[in-house]
Amino acid sequence: MKIRKLIPEEYAKVSALLRQAFPRSRYEVQLVEKLHDNKKIVHEWVCIHRNAVIAFIAFSKAFDGANFCGWHLAPLAVKPQMQNQGIGSELLRFSLRQEVLKESTIFVLGNPDFYQRFGFLRCTMPICPFDKNNAHFLGIRNNAARQHTVGYEREFKAGV
Repeated sequence: MKIRKLIPEEYAKVSALLRQAFPRSRYEVQLVEKLHDNKKIVHEWVCIHRNAVIAFIAFSKAFDGANFCGWHLAPLAVKPQMQNQGIGSELLRFSLRQEVLKESTIFVLGNPDFYQRFGFLRCTMPICPFDKNNAHFLGIRNNAARQHTVGYEREFKAGV
């Protein structure tokens, strides 16, 4: 297996992976495709095995008002038949070590039991607009000093 930056020629393969990994939702596929179409700054890595994309992770900008305040991890996906083998964990650890992310605040809306293993902690601030009571909203290196609602790229709003 090899982890590396995603290249544009693999966008269709990532869309196919997201459809497999999230079979009951089109949201993740549409989100990533819109971020690409609108040329938003996204940091993305893939895990390649036998010339196939078997895992994908993306980070997009987080905002405090109009100001950049970190990154949102979304989505993280692993090909269904490759899940529960540590591939997603390895991809997440790899990405958190990358120069572009390793000093930044990173937020994730996800399963606390999974993400806390990597140093993510539940956020009391900022507030996530997609998670009532921040029950599944976590951060790493979160230094928010005041209460605010964290902003996402507009592509996160369904139907945009």
